[in-house]
Amino acid sequence: MRISNLFTKTTRESPAEADTISHSLLVRAGMINQLAAGIYTYLPLGWRVLRKIENIVREEMDRAGGQEVVMPVLQPTELWQQSGRDQAMGDVLFNLTDRRERSLTLGPTHEEVITQLASRYVKSYRDLPQLPYQIQVKFRDEPRPRGGLMRAREFIMKDAYSFDVDEAGLDASYQKMVEAYRNVYQRCGLPTMLVEADSGAIGGKDSREFMVVAASGEDEIIYCPGCAYAANTEKAVSVKSRIDNGKPLPVEAVATLGIATIEQVAGFLKIPASHTLKAVFYIADGQFIFVVIRGDLAVNEIKLKNQLHCIDLRLATEAEVKAAGIVAGAASPVGLNGFKVVADDSITMATNLVAGGNRPDTHIKNVNYPRDFKADIVADIATARAGDKCLCGGSLAATRGIEVGHIFKLLTRYSEKFNAVYTDEKGGSHPAVMGCYGMGISRLMAAAVEQNHDDKGIIWPSPIAPYHVYLCPLYREGSKVKEAAEKLYTDLETAGLEVLFDDREESPGVKFNDADLLGIPFRVTVSPRTLEKDSVEFKKRSEKSMEIVTLSQIVMKLKGLITN
Repeated sequence: MRISNLFTKTTRESPAEADTISHSLLVRAGMINQLAAGIYTYLPLGWRVLRKIENIVREEMDRAGGQEVVMPVLQPTELWQQSGRDQAMGDVLFNLTDRRERSLTLGPTHEEVITQLASRYVKSYRDLPQLPYQIQVKFRDEPRPRGGLMRAREFIMKDAYSFDVDEAGLDASYQKMVEAYRNVYQRCGLPTMLVEADSGAIGGKDSREFMVVAASGEDEIIYCPGCAYAANTEKAVSVKSRIDNGKPLPVEAVATLGIATIEQVAGFLKIPASHTLKAVFYIADGQFIFVVIRGDLAVNEIKLKNQLHCIDLRLATEAEVKAAGIVAGAASPVGLNGFKVVADDSITMATNLVAGGNRPDTHIKNVNYPRDFKADIVADIATARAGDKCLCGGSLAATRGIEVGHIFKLLTRYSEKFNAVYTDEKGGSHPAVMGCYGMGISRLMAAAVEQNHDDKGIIWPSPIAPYHVYLCPLYREGSKVKEAAEKLYTDLETAGLEVLFDDREESPGVKFNDADLLGIPFRVTVSPRTLEKDSVEFKKRSEKSMEIVTLSQIVMKLKGLITN
């Protein structure tokens, strides 16, 4: 491809709305263009990257036994009502009504559709296992689209679904997908971490995420350097320290004039925050929830939501707290009735804590569970943090990552609702045991840039780069640069190499800047100076050094590098 014929052009200025490196660089490099918030056009260079990622994904899915299908983007909303996910997904769903007043949904994922298909075609144990998959556009009405392709409202995803006769079969299919995903990321040149994750609205028994480690990642990963443990912070657990303040003592009210926060209480009483109880108030599907947790810990709202089995969870407003008769800043479950109380299990590992007195400017010392208050639910609802103790005894650490894949063990949640059943050897009927496996194709492109860039631009991993070689002639009147570059362009393409030929009459600075911004793995410069030695200047985008290579050797050198 000659740059003079390229549909798009590079720009020097970062778009004002760009809030991540990948967003800025992909727009500046002319690889994507924003039409509206979270909605992008994939331009020729960016589309080449996506096609290469898709091809790698397709090859690995086929190798794992997958069969490619394409399912409708438009789905009858009653499918989502049948599964119950119309409520669970809520406002994330794009819904519309056709001219016959029938409700339709733009698919954010396809569990409902694929399970209905399986109910039609899977009848016997002999029909299993099955692994259909597709690569298709998805739609999610994100409340805050951000990061360019990182969190878009329209995006490209690979979604696969396994159907097995039992959980042992599911385990085998699940492991096949783990290996297929690892192969994809390795072939794309993207190191990943496999971490435990929350299943969210998709549900199921178990799920794992593949994370590309990047400082700009929107997810926090908690992991142990001493063992294999790693989890998204939504799911991560740690060993909580015990707070032993001796045998339970009688409760004692203490005046705390003008003191409301945990930090203020701890400072006033000269105790650590871990010796206090903190009250946090939520509304879960319209119900007021009183949450209590040790003062040095933070509530993990995903864990809390899972314990409550609710669809909508939010912090209670100041007005709602007041209407409930709660004294903000001095509240505790001691002596209170009429509220659902959810407590973190840290309350069972401490004695003689300080809690609110449920009246202004008053706190209570020596509060103990279950002597002084009861809870409807006691469970781990705390956020694990770096520095906490791991289950192995080591110390947990934290890093940030970008989710590029999520795999789930669904079991029979969908097959039961859509009657996707099979007949066994004895004639008995059973629901198929399912798994689902998502991979963000367009997000992978953004993640590759987040993980591979410098202050000059993108550094594409060679397997997914839009072109292999950036051919950069530095024209000078009276020289033979043009003829040499044209011949080299032909020779490189004849050898099967993908070449972006910068045939523009521009200065060396402009060409070199564009070469760095676009991130093509290998730059070959033809100049009057190099031709004096029948050579070219060769440079890897990932390195600062350059070398002189003869014209007779450059094609073979590049071919060897790209083949390997």
